[in-house]
Amino acid sequence: MPCKSLSFTAKSRSKIGNLDAIKSSKGVLFDIDGTLADSWKLGFDATQVVLTNYGIDAITEDSYHKGCVYTTPERLARHVGLLPGDENFDELGGKLGMEFDDYYVKLVSTETASFYDGMEELLLNMPKSVKIGALTNACVGYGKAVLQVNNNVIEMFSSVHGADDVPAPKPFGDGLLLCCQEMGLDPAECVYVGDSPTDAKAAEEAGMPSIGVLWGSNSEERLSKAPFLHLCSTISELREILPQKE
Repeated sequence: MPCKSLSFTAKSRSKIGNLDAIKSSKGVLFDIDGTLADSWKLGFDATQVVLTNYGIDAITEDSYHKGCVYTTPERLARHVGLLPGDENFDELGGKLGMEFDDYYVKLVSTETASFYDGMEELLLNMPKSVKIGALTNACVGYGKAVLQVNNNVIEMFSSVHGADDVPAPKPFGDGLLLCCQEMGLDPAECVYVGDSPTDAKAAEEAGMPSIGVLWGSNSEERLSKAPFLHLCSTISELREILPQKE
């Protein structure tokens, strides 16, 4: 069962945390696509290539954005028209996912997956006492590649994980719990920043407050229904909430 193999115990309650207390967080964890990096076009274009290779019709941008709440194999299986429980759902999703990852990671660059303006400065202005981590529902190789091409900020991160190297992907809290374990922090001492309802649900399950950002793949209407403590419309607003040097 998700969340049972790690040493921290997950909590389940809405709107975890206090916004004023976020400034005192000992750890800040980030989603990557749509949160740190403006990389949706890379994922969208790579998806079209993989689907075309299998003779599958192209998808719309809206369909891609809606699918980003799922792991890559599940997203691609759904783009094909399959649903969980359908015959070949796992097998075909896994096959498409592997091909996607092999293609996708090689294309990561500052042109295809650059940080949003102001995001690197936000990271650099974190106090040295605050530990930084990242959890993506893409593969961990992709997450690390994005952090490396953006001025090698990966050196600032104490823990980086993806859907393929955690006990269970988002919306389960396992990945966040693993990051916290590696950072040596209790989930309640941290905050998770993401752009998807599944980010908020994973944080809620892990017993961690979460902040939603509105510059990613999901609308304010959709994110407002998720258990985020607060929604930020700009990186400047996010900086005002997170720990920053005086």
